[in-house]
Parts: sequence; structure tokens; C-alpha cells
Amino acid sequence: MVVLTGHSLTIEDVRKVVLEKVFVSAHPDSWQEVEKSRKAVEQVVKEKRVVYGINTGFGKFSDVLIDEKDVKELQYNLIQSHACGVGDPFPEEVSRAMVLLRANALLKGFSGVRPVVIERLLQLLNAEIHPVVPQQGSLGASGDLAPLSHLALVLMGEGEVFYKGARVKAIEALSKEGIAPITLEAKEGLALINGTQAMTAVGVVAYLEAETMAYESEMIAALTMEGLRGIVDAFDEDVHVVRGYPQQVEVARRIRIYLHDSKLTTRQGELRVQDAYSLRCIPQVHGASWQALDYVKEKLEIEINAATDNPLIFPDKRKVISGGNFHGQPIALAMDFMKIALSELANISERRIERLVNPQLNDLPPFLSPEPGLQSGAMIMQYCAASLVSENKTLAHPASVDSIPSSANQEDHVSMGTIAARHAYMILQNVRRVLAIELICAMEAVAYRGVEGMASNTRAFYEEARKIVPRIVKDRKFSDDIEAMNTWLKQFDWFTFFQKKLRTNKIK
Repeated sequence: MVVLTGHSLTIEDVRKVVLEKVFVSAHPDSWQEVEKSRKAVEQVVKEKRVVYGINTGFGKFSDVLIDEKDVKELQYNLIQSHACGVGDPFPEEVSRAMVLLRANALLKGFSGVRPVVIERLLQLLNAEIHPVVPQQGSLGASGDLAPLSHLALVLMGEGEVFYKGARVKAIEALSKEGIAPITLEAKEGLALINGTQAMTAVGVVAYLEAETMAYESEMIAALTMEGLRGIVDAFDEDVHVVRGYPQQVEVARRIRIYLHDSKLTTRQGELRVQDAYSLRCIPQVHGASWQALDYVKEKLEIEINAATDNPLIFPDKRKVISGGNFHGQPIALAMDFMKIALSELANISERRIERLVNPQLNDLPPFLSPEPGLQSGAMIMQYCAASLVSENKTLAHPASVDSIPSSANQEDHVSMGTIAARHAYMILQNVRRVLAIELICAMEAVAYRGVEGMASNTRAFYEEARKIVPRIVKDRKFSDDIEAMNTWLKQFDWFTFFQKKLRTNKIK
């Protein structure tokens, strides 16, 4: 079980809850802070003090005072009017992550909601009821208003959810699980939707997939090294230590581990003096992408424990302050950075694919074809990879450099962080397919060389991957192979399969 405190959630915790469906509870001490902030809200209402979002309108309507008898209707209207997301829904794991992150943020005790609101969010998680949340419609400042409003609808018994493999009305799933809808009271609607939990949820899910994929990309590159009889001297530790980047050093170390007993790789001068950059510079390029991913992870781990509400309530100091913690700029920049880093993994992979299939760049059968000319082999797989990397270049354009004013210019600078996160996730899917193509081609190349000469680590990976895609003995519909390999790479338990080797291997 993962216990939420509002302060200690990790990306590993998110993985357990979102992907492994581990149960979630709140730490008993957290409720005390929640109760204090709620009492502060009730005091504001009782004293008729003018506080944004409690007894005022929203955005440009912040100067419109709301009568005490209308504060519940204010919150209801807020959710209804803001639930205007469009497009396909987020994947279920993203929706689940949104619920988790919103519960954790509210548990910090700065949002002024009743405990029952958080309890309902935890019930959704543990019953595996996941709101249907359209992907498009958030500006990434004033919070992810539209996406989070669709989440909030479910607590009210409205909207739709994913439940037991089907898309159903929220009230149907709640009824089956014995969960009562709630009526939102003062501040609670605003507390549910003022935050960065949509972009951050997409970001965390994307990061979890990207981390695994980045490791896989190195093993796939190692197979390509064998298929092209690459020169291992370029991965010598001394070369990378003098550059000074720890991530580059680690990539080179892992490549050495994967290839340490290979009979297919060569030394400099044996066949040629040096390799092309797409082989020789694997540690430099992949290492730089790891630097970006490390930055992304750092920002995500801050954000998943952040108070992103507005206004924020500090009951111990008797302060209620309107600020801008809902602004998604830190995550917007991190997501744009991840887009570029992931795109580069595909860019260099596509260049390695070209080297595997181009007869002018290797001594393998042209396009790895079993009958060159009569059969095209992997020729058009390289086309597909080229198309995907080109698409990534358009998706990698930074979303965070754009801003369109909203709410009659009251909200005059926005982050577009949710767009950045969505595009990062789209790029991720493209990159994995490019890597799937490289793996298929690399497997063909090492099969021509003789798998008996492979390193023990790459051979183990090869044997597992061969269960998914067999040898190319005749042209076939390769899109099926690419999709099968893509799915396998996404689901492959990389850490169980290889992490022990990396921890214990003494190779320098």
C-alpha cells in the first residue's frame, strides 16, 4: 500500500499505484492539516470576508461578490461550465494518475476542502474507477481547468468513467461500488480544478515509459553494434571520464557490459579505424538525453508534492492568499525538454537503421533482404522510421513559448504545459516504434553474422525478442512485426531482466 502525506510521494510510488494498481491510503496525521484549512474556509464564509473563489466569481469575475446562500451553487456552476474538454480521452493510466496527484495535493492542507472530498478520490483509486477526461482544452495556467473539471464531475456523480474495461456513466460505477456522490461546498470546486495535475500526470506516465525505453535503446544499439561489427574502443571508460558527464559515462559502461564477451564487435584498425557517429557517439547522444530525463524527473518529483491551488490557505498564520502556483511553467519547460531528448533517441536510431539496410554502408545483404530484388526486405521499414522522426520534429516544437491571454486578459500569460506533455507522450510512442524497427533490423544483421558470436547479454535479449518477431525469410506485412515489437518493448520488464546484471557486473 502507498500512504499519502502530501509531501513524500515519489515517482516510484506513482508507478506502483498507476501501473500496478496498489491500494492507496492517507496518513492519519494528514487529516489534521486538512481539517484546519477547512475550518479556515468556513470561518471566511461565516464572517463574510471577501476571498477569491470562496465568495467571489472566477477569473475576470473575481470582483463579483457571491451571497452566502449561493456558495454551493457557485462551486457546482464552476465545474459544469469548466468541463469543456474535447478530443479523445487520456489513457486510463493518465486519468488514474490525475486522481492520485490531486488527492496528494489536497492532503497538504492548503486547499480548504472537507476530508470527504479526499476520501472520495481515494475510493475512486482503490475501486479502479477512472474519470473519462478529454485530452484537449487546457491552457496550463489557472490550472488544468477543463481536464480537472471532468475529474470533479465524477465526484458529483456526473460525467463518465472507465470501469472494469468499459466506458460507463459515473453514477453507474459509483453505485456498484457503494460510493455516494458528494455536493461540493465553498471553495471545493475550485480546489479540485486549480492545479497542474493533468500535465503532471501525463508527464509522470510518459517519464516512466521513457526511462524504460531509454535503457532498451542502449541494448538495441548494442545489437546494432554487433550487426555492423562496430568498434568497441569508442566506449573505453577513459574517453568518457575526461568529458565529465556522469550520464555519458554510465551509458558507455552499460554498452561495455552488454558487449563484453562479443565475438562480433571489432577493435579500432581491425576492419576500419573508426565508426560513423551514430555508432561511435552513442554514449554522448544517449547520455545527453539521460541528462534531460534526470532534469524532468527532478521537476516531476517536486510537482507531484506541490500545493498548486489558488487561493492557498495558511490556517496557522490566518492567511488566505491568491497567488499563481497553478501556473504550469516549470512542467511546461520540462516537458518540452523531454520532447527534444526523446526525439534525439529516435533520430540517432533511424541513422543506425539506415546503416543496417544500406548496402553502400555495410557488407550485409541489401536491405537485409533474403532475396535482394525479388524481395524488398527491410527497405520500407527505414521509410517508416524516417517518417516517424520527421513527425517528431514538428511535435518537438516547444509549446511553452506560446501564450494566448484568457478571461478578458485577467489571465494574460499561460504555460501551454498540457500541450507540451501530450506532445511528449506522442513523441514517446513514435520513438518506441523507431526503436522497434532498429531492433528488428539489428536482429536480422546479427543472424547473418551468426548469433553464436553474440555477447551473452545481447544474446539473451535477442532470444527474448525473437519470440516476438521471427526471422525474415520472405517479405510479409511488416507493420504487424513493428507493432508487436513496439508492444513488447512497452511491456517488457526491463529492470527484472537486466538490472541485476548491471548492479553486479564488475566490468570496467
